[in-house]
Amino acid sequence: MQMIKLLDFINILFMNKLGYIRVAAVSPETKVADVDFNINEIMRMVRVAAESHADIAVFPELSVTGYTCGDLFYQQNLLDKTEEALLRLAEFSTEIGTVIVVGAPLRSGSRLFNCAVVIGNGKIFGAVPKTHLPNYNEFYEKRWFSDSSSIIYSADVNSGITNISPRTLFEINGAVVGIEICEDLWVPVPPSCAMAVNGAEIILNLSASNEQAGKHRYLIDLIKQQSARCRCAYVYSSAGLGESSTDLVFSGNCIIAENGSILAESERFTVDPKIEIRDVDIQMLRNDRLKYSTFAECKTNDYTIVKASENKHDYGSEIMRVISSHPFTDGERSHLRERCDEISSIQAWGLAQRLRAINCKNTVIGISGGLDSTLALLVTVKAYDMLGLDRKGITAITMPGFGTTSRTRSNAWKLMELLGVTILEIPIGEAVEQHFKAIGHDSSIHDATYENSQARERTQILMDMANKTGGIVVGTGDLSELALGWCTYNGDQMSMYGVNASVPKTLVRYLVEGYAETSDNPEIKKVLTDIVDTPISPELLPAAKDDSIEQKTEDLVGPYELHDFFLHGMLRHSFPPEKIYRLACHAFAGVYDNDTIKHWLKIFYRRFFSQQFKRSCMPDGMKVGSVCLSPRGDWRMPSDASSKLWINEVENL
Repeated sequence: MQMIKLLDFINILFMNKLGYIRVAAVSPETKVADVDFNINEIMRMVRVAAESHADIAVFPELSVTGYTCGDLFYQQNLLDKTEEALLRLAEFSTEIGTVIVVGAPLRSGSRLFNCAVVIGNGKIFGAVPKTHLPNYNEFYEKRWFSDSSSIIYSADVNSGITNISPRTLFEINGAVVGIEICEDLWVPVPPSCAMAVNGAEIILNLSASNEQAGKHRYLIDLIKQQSARCRCAYVYSSAGLGESSTDLVFSGNCIIAENGSILAESERFTVDPKIEIRDVDIQMLRNDRLKYSTFAECKTNDYTIVKASENKHDYGSEIMRVISSHPFTDGERSHLRERCDEISSIQAWGLAQRLRAINCKNTVIGISGGLDSTLALLVTVKAYDMLGLDRKGITAITMPGFGTTSRTRSNAWKLMELLGVTILEIPIGEAVEQHFKAIGHDSSIHDATYENSQARERTQILMDMANKTGGIVVGTGDLSELALGWCTYNGDQMSMYGVNASVPKTLVRYLVEGYAETSDNPEIKKVLTDIVDTPISPELLPAAKDDSIEQKTEDLVGPYELHDFFLHGMLRHSFPPEKIYRLACHAFAGVYDNDTIKHWLKIFYRRFFSQQFKRSCMPDGMKVGSVCLSPRGDWRMPSDASSKLWINEVENL
């Protein structure tokens, strides 16, 4: 029986192949104590949500009556009308596929409770009473309502509700939903914590929180943190238009969060009902809970799950959420300086600690004039400044070869000079030609031997110079190159400490841009900007006749922005290929066509699996974000694992 239930659960959830549930946070116009008006407005807004195929629509606290009724909550006709209205709403729900969650005062066992009522498919599935009643400052809810610990009877015949309990969760279209009401979120241990560890993947909060200076920002942070702590989606709907302004102001906040990120936030202080609709990713949340094993350790098994709805909505190709095409660099541009400083500080501090641990004051680093070596040099300089070391202890070596252009060579020199490090230029052409003769390779054949010999010659120079100076080689290779195996084994793959090892290519570019934008030195800004604008290349093949870069990495291995998108989906969320493909098609619409995305996705999986052996022996390097490929930390995979399952799924798209 358990297996059948599990399979049904999976089939319901993945009706749209993305593992999404569509939620609506609604703040309708309210007239205090006018139940007929309120229920009509609720039904009108439910229709709006249903037109967008919302699975769940949540309304504010006491939305059927209005929150600010005061002593009118004692009036029997108001309570009778509320019960009639809930039955009317249940009848209305047979017309639509959206589950409705409204706030209402309910009588049970000679007590009055502030409840959230769950309605759908012509039924009232149950009600959840408010657990924590505020009775301070402007709030005095204990004057009218009892808290959930006072529940005596679980049935109320008049309202048609057969279950009033704070220990109830609801299964809605394959997702498990928990409910708390306003103040429940603000207490030291919110009920949603217990709900989440006992299965709730979406938390609904029916609220009537008034506005105060500075309170809104705190509320946003509170919702973000709770959604992150509970690894859940959090849907918040607060009272607004029409509530009494005798003492308080209610602006009608509609907020949807997911695992620490705000997906939607309504505008405040507008004379309109509000609705925010978004898709929340249940598949992603489940994977996070599975991956972070401490989450399940808190489970108590004292909640009942009521099956409320199995409506299979067809969202079509529409996705009602923002899919960032650059997940590693997503964020407000205004936070660029802060974010770049934090990441580069993590990198620099890791290197600084390694230098202190081995009592070393000298480092050697190869500088090509490209993005990776530029970032590595900037980080190394920052580490030296942290330790109060002389930058001359950094030996930066440029090693022009067969494909080096005047542009990259010039930028390498300018950057080294401006940063005040020790500079060496050691051309590798003659040494590589001599090596070709020794192994009998025709230098006119520009194959892997031709390219990798140059990379290994450069690594040999760096290692030997480190021995000579009593220092260590600082690696420059990035996370994207490691994922794709776009590095030479025992060449640029090797170093003594890799500062970019967990920094993907798109983030490398972002960080160098950040250094450029925040630098007070106009000359450094100028050279960094030109490095950012230079095509990515290992420069291992001869340059074009006009001295421009002939060998462009992204023409060969694919666009790094696509590969980083694939990498983030696979490693951070463990998404299957089909989901990554569909999300990429949405995120890069108008940039790459679907066939192009499919082509590079297949290349990504093929290279990722076949190149694991290079990652299995990668040098030490600090972790800066949630995605890392260190064989000692985040990623353990056999080098001979089969990619067939993933490749086949891509081919069948």
